[in-house]
Amino acid sequence: MTDPRQSQSIFTRGAVDLGALARSNAAAAQRAAQPADPSTSAGAGGDVIDVTEANFQQDVIQRSLTVPVVLDFYVAMSAPHQQFSPLLESLAAEGGGAWVLGRVDIEANPRLAQMFRIQNIPFVVAIVGGQPVDAFNQALPEPHLRQWVDAVLKAAGVEVERPEDPRLLAADDAMADGDLDAAETAYRKILDETPNDAVAESGLAQVGLLRRTEGIDMAGALAAAQASPGDVPAQLLAADVEVLTGEADRAYARLVDLVRRTAGDERETVRRHLVSLFTVAGPDDPAVAKARRALASALF
Repeated sequence: MTDPRQSQSIFTRGAVDLGALARSNAAAAQRAAQPADPSTSAGAGGDVIDVTEANFQQDVIQRSLTVPVVLDFYVAMSAPHQQFSPLLESLAAEGGGAWVLGRVDIEANPRLAQMFRIQNIPFVVAIVGGQPVDAFNQALPEPHLRQWVDAVLKAAGVEVERPEDPRLLAADDAMADGDLDAAETAYRKILDETPNDAVAESGLAQVGLLRRTEGIDMAGALAAAQASPGDVPAQLLAADVEVLTGEADRAYARLVDLVRRTAGDERETVRRHLVSLFTVAGPDDPAVAKARRALASALF
């Protein structure tokens, strides 16, 4: 799994019966009646805990009803544990309690490993609402791991405020200063390091929009498009102007209509231009979702 946004879960919700194991473990723990081990919380505020078969019910199942719990299954002193687990612990501490990392020693807790059918490590699974929701079984680079954690938090309905990325701040500042070359270079560097970063993709698309409209007569561009509805370059430029002036809905409608009225290479040129304007707004813009549906209807 190199790109968590495109990968499939190792299992689906409900495929692992955590309840049966948890009930058995809870009963065993009650019979043992051992006092709590203060070392089970290794991070500030309990962001990192040691999970065992005895505390699985309380510290994983019950806790996951209120906050996502990410389980990191490891073998002590193994290379994957020494190299990957510290990254997970750092992200958990950075999360400030938005999620909890549970460390599971496979050799000390074989029944947990058997329950999740673990064949190799690292093996990381997210538990939300008492059920596993997603997992992966190879070491991910930090940017992809952050994306995976964000997806888990989103699935759990957790809102997390993250500090501004200094790379994005520098790129945004360059664009605000009119240094489009520096801004483009900065956004492309971010995308090289963090593929599919929606904010960087939007910034790069904005750079392209500013380049296309630099120094033009906006009123004249709109007038030219109105006078020549079949002039594809004029219509594309008018759509750019409309996005710049806060009339993105009008721009989308203009180009969807143009898709319907063109064919072949011209149609593909219009479609690509429209998609670039969608990228400027970002994937979460409701107007983009509506326009995408209109575009699909126009194409098919």
